[in-house]
Amino acid sequence: MSDYLQVATTVESDEDARRLARGVVEGRHGACVQIVGPIRSVYWWQGELEEAQEWQLLVKTTADAYPSLEAYLKQHHSYETPEIIATAIVTGSPEYLAWIAAEATSGGGSA
Repeated sequence: MSDYLQVATTVESDEDARRLARGVVEGRHGACVQIVGPIRSVYWWQGELEEAQEWQLLVKTTADAYPSLEAYLKQHHSYETPEIIATAIVTGSPEYLAWIAAEATSGGGSA
């Protein structure tokens, strides 16, 4: 597994996106959260085809911090089954990756 990850999740409102992003960063589960949106999602949910406006959060974090990030998202997310998808950051500028490592410290905060 890569040492660095980008983790994606989606929420139903800008307010939820900002709340979740602040909690992730304040709790040191991730170094940075970018909020993208609104976006349009089309998906199956409980046997029904759904379409919704959502906001996407992209969290830059480390593999070591991922377990605390996943637990935080599951505990504070408004969705019953939130999207939590981690993609390996294969390479990047050494300075940026060092910044991620310094700021995303598992168990660093209390949020």
